Amino acid sequence: MRALSDLNIAVLGTGANGAGIGADLVNAGLRVTWIEQWPDNVSAIRANGVRVEFGQLEQGGRVEVAHPRILHLCEAATLREKFDAVVLLVKAYDTRWACELIKPYVADDGFVIGVQNGMSGDDIVDVMGESRALAAVIEITAAMYTPGVVERHSDRDRSWFAVGAPTPAARHHVDTAAAILAHAGVVEITDDIRSAKWMKLALNAAELVPSAIMDLSIADAASTDRLREVMLITGNEAVAATLADGCRVRAIFGMDGDVASNPDTFVETVLDELVANYILSFSRSTILQDWMKHRHSEVNEINGTVVRLLESAGQRAPANEAVVEFALDIEHGRRERGIHNLEPLIARMTELGAVLAFA
Repeated sequence: MRALSDLNIAVLGTGANGAGIGADLVNAGLRVTWIEQWPDNVSAIRANGVRVEFGQLEQGGRVEVAHPRILHLCEAATLREKFDAVVLLVKAYDTRWACELIKPYVADDGFVIGVQNGMSGDDIVDVMGESRALAAVIEITAAMYTPGVVERHSDRDRSWFAVGAPTPAARHHVDTAAAILAHAGVVEITDDIRSAKWMKLALNAAELVPSAIMDLSIADAASTDRLREVMLITGNEAVAATLADGCRVRAIFGMDGDVASNPDTFVETVLDELVANYILSFSRSTILQDWMKHRHSEVNEINGTVVRLLESAGQRAPANEAVVEFALDIEHGRRERGIHNLEPLIARMTELGAVLAFA
């Protein structure tokens, strides 16, 4: 493995997670260039650096500041250098074009690692080729509502990554990628990154969109009885999709024991672990943050993936179908987010064929 100090690294996408991770890399003394598409964020960071607020400041939290080299997306065309490693932190639906953008600036023996939600590893392989594509599972809770300011709700000891190669051709890059991300959290190297990605998608299917539809924090959503059941059945359909894709149920976040790798108990176990150890009581899902900013969300890349995979296997995902339907209604202005959606969502899930314990 090459010394990290010898690497030229890019962080492509420096929103909440990208800026938080990128700040850790800058402050570790690595040679890092940020590439960002939000103009106000670029301007704020150039002027004042990025401010990362860990935890709740009024309750003993702390602030760290980093001063990265940051380029606006349109300035990528001015690059004359090659990157040995690109840490990709754009939205899942932006993966393909972002890889096409950065591809000319990746060294022949370099790599791109997708540190994202969804099954984005396939897109990275398609664009970058098998030998330059890695994938990662990420669990960091963060928010960015103000340009240049990251609210990081999970500290480095409660930030977790799984790193692996979608194909054997890129395995020689895994140790380097893991060492880079180890500056930002706990890293697990896995030989089965696809299964690990599915496990995170199952959690995301359960927590991200259902809580956003109700306009609740993840913790509040998970503690609301009937909504909790909605979340669990939605996640369990994703577990069924995992198995239909030929992948296995496995523990993530460093959990162990049978309940953490059992298809019948995985979703409830990992959701409880998330709420207990990885988020704050007021942490909003990335989906809800997107909607608050009037942005498109990753619902098609998360719950929609479950629907499509099970359809291809001759099965149905009625809970996820309903979640996608409600989420798209919100995005297109046909429905307002809020807890008033709970009973209609339950009714629609039931109408589509989902069997809920309380129905």
